[in-house]
Amino acid sequence: MVAMETLLPLLLLIPPPLPPAGAAPAARATGPGLEERLFQQVRDHFSFETCGNETFPQRYLVSAKFWKKGFGPIFFYTGNEGDIWTFAQNSDFIFELAEEQQALVIFAEHDFQKSSPGCVTAVRKAFQQIKDLCLSGAYDEISSKMATCNKMSNKGDVYQLFGFARNAFTMMAMMDYPYKTDFMGHLPANPVEVGCEQILAHTDPIEGLAALVGVFYNSSGSAQCYDIYQLYQSCADPTGCGIGSDAEAWDYQVCTEINLTFNSNNVTDMFPEMPFTEAMREQYCQSKWHVRPRAHWLQTNFWGGDLKSASNIIFSNGDLDPWAGGGINSSLSPSLIALTIKGGAHHLDLRGHNPADPPSVTEVRKLEASIINSWVKSAGMERAQEKRSGASAGRWL
Repeated sequence: MVAMETLLPLLLLIPPPLPPAGAAPAARATGPGLEERLFQQVRDHFSFETCGNETFPQRYLVSAKFWKKGFGPIFFYTGNEGDIWTFAQNSDFIFELAEEQQALVIFAEHDFQKSSPGCVTAVRKAFQQIKDLCLSGAYDEISSKMATCNKMSNKGDVYQLFGFARNAFTMMAMMDYPYKTDFMGHLPANPVEVGCEQILAHTDPIEGLAALVGVFYNSSGSAQCYDIYQLYQSCADPTGCGIGSDAEAWDYQVCTEINLTFNSNNVTDMFPEMPFTEAMREQYCQSKWHVRPRAHWLQTNFWGGDLKSASNIIFSNGDLDPWAGGGINSSLSPSLIALTIKGGAHHLDLRGHNPADPPSVTEVRKLEASIINSWVKSAGMERAQEKRSGASAGRWL
């Protein structure tokens, strides 16, 4: 006999991939009745080897605060690549929907593990000057102007500096929210704009670049220098994986499941030329993790071209989010709906209401709530019809 609650409509809330940052997670508030629990999860769902039967304690969070048991749906958030509490505390929209739909909320931990032309010009100039100083061997001057903790002494150090600086832009663009946040680091409102103001306020482009990256790496203003090897570690994700155990898990994942072979070329972007090819990724992954990436693994295992056979999925992307280019940006069917949030950063719609929200995200949230409400109602009517059909059949037995 199947418990009644397992027959309730289940809504999967699948966030886009998100690499962990080096910052420590925010202090854990209790949230709307969230409880932390553990589930003995099978380690490998795709293997028939003996090790595939091994399990690990998968952490998940549950909130039944708004749930009307036996009636309300289950909102299941499939987790990002990091501490699940961090994402639960930054996804208030889900709880707003749960209150409206009288839903049970579950967050499952995933792992076993805007710029002005003047700003672009200044950034290009800063990187070019660093490159010129490197070619002339003026490493001390680069170290001094970029405020590195250790003096640079070779081209490898400069390449590390380039990755360190580029990563700051990635993180600020992802978290370019219109209000102050502590999500993936302590960032001010509109951090990209703040960063541009920093570099434009300096007459020396390199010193301006140091101030710009400090919006992310030195938000407290207390750091006297940048330890570029500690704050940024190169990995299979060319934008950086962060630091700590979450970073290790993300690094392994982008060696096995997610293909992130993109680079900066200083032609279509403002960053130094930093290639990252399939061959480079394969060499790194083999050396670090003893695995060989499979280029078509993601498409093969997650439907790829057959995605249209799925149903009831909203693909939302903010046009400020660097990851939006890898998302589904056009609707595939009446129930596979793509929404774009103008002026929205990384999953801005999943965050709770804020007075500084742009009108676009307010409208998208209303539309998402309406779509989800129609799905829940439809599932409820189907279940009621099944019950009536079962009762009618029972009378003839």
